[in-house]
Amino acid sequence: MPSAVTERTTQPDISYHPDFKKYQLRTERIKARLPQGVKLPPKFPEKLTGPLVWEGKDFTDERDWTFVLSDAQLKEIHDALVHFKCKPSTAPLFSLLIGILALEKPIAHVSQATFPLPSLSPPLRAEARILQSGRGFFVLRGLQPDNYSVEDNIIIYAGVSSYIGSVRGRQDTKIIDGIKRSSMLNHIKDLSKTSVAGKIGAPAYTTDKQVFHTDAGDIVSLFSLNTAAKGGESKLASAWRVYNELATTRPDIIKTLSEDWDFDGYGNPEKPYSSRPLLFHTEATSTSPDHVVINYARRGFTGFLHLPRSTSIPPITEAQAEALDALHFLADRFSLRLDFQKGDVQYVNNMSIFHARNEFTDSPGQEYALTNVFNGTDY
Repeated sequence: MPSAVTERTTQPDISYHPDFKKYQLRTERIKARLPQGVKLPPKFPEKLTGPLVWEGKDFTDERDWTFVLSDAQLKEIHDALVHFKCKPSTAPLFSLLIGILALEKPIAHVSQATFPLPSLSPPLRAEARILQSGRGFFVLRGLQPDNYSVEDNIIIYAGVSSYIGSVRGRQDTKIIDGIKRSSMLNHIKDLSKTSVAGKIGAPAYTTDKQVFHTDAGDIVSLFSLNTAAKGGESKLASAWRVYNELATTRPDIIKTLSEDWDFDGYGNPEKPYSSRPLLFHTEATSTSPDHVVINYARRGFTGFLHLPRSTSIPPITEAQAEALDALHFLADRFSLRLDFQKGDVQYVNNMSIFHARNEFTDSPGQEYALTNVFNGTDY
């Protein structure tokens, strides 16, 4: 007979919004049934070390993680935009003087080669290395979205981001005009009062909070086109610090995370669900230390708003429900809150950092709006 912890008969009492009291009661029930001497899965590290292990209290000055653009750097970005957009025959004189013919290409062609930033490139590449082997995040501050059209802001965002990660990941794939197309960028704002309100299945498109999670890709970035009238703060947490806490206090949860979980296919008749672990481990080598990656989004196991978890697929277990809550509440405990300003771009190592967003309130003329892109690093 399966235990009450692992049996799969009905979905546990868990929702997208974590409930600390339910979490505590579930933990008490599960710990009472755990055998003595539970250990970590074979070869999993007892403790991760390095700059990717941190707590919010370790940072006391936002200047530690903020790169503020100078006037000269902003002009270089503007010149790169003009270079990318202009036809050769109408290229401004300065573009010709720097020896580069201006371009006229679709936005998908934005890259380091087509968006030249000769002086800004070295410091951006240095920040990219910090994402990979330093603290795992930074904020680029000073872009001026009000000075540009939506299209120009996207070109600037993609152009600058190409120096952080040279490959853009797919957000989704849709059939448009009979052609299969992939989007590389996503706009995040409240759509709950629009025509698509009845189809929303993700908190990114509401004023609701987003709990701690990861996305796809090596690097996740967010460009703030506008801030909310109230709330909407961004929060980050070290997944490695959360791992260390669980490895010390609850190795059974590490085991649960390293086993297969059933991901909802949301009505896909060909693949109603898929299975994989939430936690992955790469053993240390002679040149690289141990690495772990925790990759998940809570709503895939609890559902959200108009996209509930499918009832025709296996429910999650009580142990998995506890693990989801443990990830959220530990991440919140160790988190750092960022003061996200208009024009900020937040870059996060998605392989080692959880991110979240507080709920927010809009007012006319001050609507929360972000643009999101996934990047692949070349470090």
